[in-house]
Amino acid sequence: MKGRKPFHRIEVFADVASPYIRFSPINSKGHVAALRGESVQIETPNGTVLTSRKDPRKLFPSGRRMLWWDDLDQAYFAGYALWNYLVFPALLLRNDIQWTIVSDSVLEARFPENIPTHCITQQFRFHPSTHLLLRHDYTAEVIGKWARASNQVTEHSGSNGVPFASRRRVTARSKKGKVRRWPVLVWIEVHEWRLL
Repeated sequence: MKGRKPFHRIEVFADVASPYIRFSPINSKGHVAALRGESVQIETPNGTVLTSRKDPRKLFPSGRRMLWWDDLDQAYFAGYALWNYLVFPALLLRNDIQWTIVSDSVLEARFPENIPTHCITQQFRFHPSTHLLLRHDYTAEVIGKWARASNQVTEHSGSNGVPFASRRRVTARSKKGKVRRWPVLVWIEVHEWRLL
């Protein structure tokens, strides 16, 4: 995380219909991070905006962001990544994302520029019989054009009959697409998930 501590035990609210997500605590003061489309902000728990940044994407990965991130940089990356992960498979229903069938168990997505995400073209691999998401491949362009990653779902859970990816691990991919086993770059465990 470019010199930042990873988030632990955060509570997240994500809007399924649009790129909006809030999560906290992001620090020992209990501050909240919020991504609203193309802007990001840090708030107090009662919603007072402490600092914000419009169109943060244009600042990555140049300059100091190649070496270290501030609170808003980390909030932007974690915010858009979590929004994409947590609202899937609702992304499949969006008319502004172009979906192409690569094979019986692989879909390729082409995202529009107005959706904050890792990169424009991404692949989603599904289990051939359960049709649950197994793997999500992308390039984390805010880190660098070389940051090819594979987000692997290692466990699914359910809430009121709706399955969700409850455990994920992110590792690197080779230029040819082979998934590296180590190092684990990101580990995500969702302890409770529900639709409101």
